[in-house]
Amino acid sequence: MAATRGCATVLPVIDRRKRPLLIAALVIASAWLLALASYTIAKNSKMTADKVRAYAESVDLATLTGEARAKAIRELAARLNALSPEERRRARLDRVSQDWFEKMTDEEKGSFIDATMPTGFKQMLASFEQLTEEKRRKAIDDAMKRLKEMKESEEAREPGTNRTNVLSEELQQKAAKIGLKTFYSESSAQTKAEMAPLLEELQRMMESGRLFRGGR
Repeated sequence: MAATRGCATVLPVIDRRKRPLLIAALVIASAWLLALASYTIAKNSKMTADKVRAYAESVDLATLTGEARAKAIRELAARLNALSPEERRRARLDRVSQDWFEKMTDEEKGSFIDATMPTGFKQMLASFEQLTEEKRRKAIDDAMKRLKEMKESEEAREPGTNRTNVLSEELQQKAAKIGLKTFYSESSAQTKAEMAPLLEELQRMMESGRLFRGGR
């Protein structure tokens, strides 16, 4: 009987000592589960070039009119703007919005291009204008070289895919001569679309400092 009472007295003490450890373990487990759930949600909600392509292929723009058409174009623009720089570059290379763009009116094209230009685009144009013609040519040559390398890399990885074309030599020379800001403002919507990959690469160069290194 005495031994039994002794065990009964010791067990609650042991439980009380273990309780903080048990609570700590539960807190840690809950934190890990919460982090895992957050990561899963973030991963599933992250916009990708594939998701933009899937949306573009799921809607036939030619069948839409009025507000439904305008809403669909705004939705495509919003999805493109939600892409990370790398996914945005991939979307450009894969031309995920090309089919839609070809079906847009000139007014729609202009609005779409303006809506999907990256933040800081105007700042890049202003900075580019301050460079001499020689430095503009150097910057454009470097950007075009990078774009060609990316295009070749993508084509080697996925042979037979329809990758984006690079800006023509004539347009490159014109942009270097009169400046991107002037050239862009005078260009048609189609030319602006062709310029988009170059402009984005130039902006990346500006943000990294490469636009001005070896120039000024």
